[in-house]
Amino acid sequence: MTALGPVLAVGAVVRAGERILMIQRGRQPSAGRWSIPGGRVQPGETLEAAVARELLEETGLAVEAKQLLGFVDIHDGGQHFVILDFEAELLEGSPLAPLPGDDALKARWVSISEVPTLHLVDGLADFLCLHGVL
Repeated sequence: MTALGPVLAVGAVVRAGERILMIQRGRQPSAGRWSIPGGRVQPGETLEAAVARELLEETGLAVEAKQLLGFVDIHDGGQHFVILDFEAELLEGSPLAPLPGDDALKARWVSISEVPTLHLVDGLADFLCLHGVL
């Protein structure tokens, strides 16, 4: 039997002052939990293009991927994901209010102090602390 390789995905930390953009996941893995927006990289797609597409699909906001913050290696329910998380900036002219779309139940700006009180996906708080977001 041949095991499938990991699924490559991206995520983005988008800041607005003392708030960050977050979504409540609508699908597995981690349905119902809060995370930074992101998703799978499509074949032939650059990482930066995947960040922009996923953010637009999940929040309705136009962003540009900036520097790579780090990665997470997730094994969940028999699936293996490698997620590359970037800093991203809102593009000029993008709406300021996120609207949930695609697989997000909710999308909103969350104050940095509120983030640890949310039911987060596993490891997100540690990742955000390690990379100076929290």
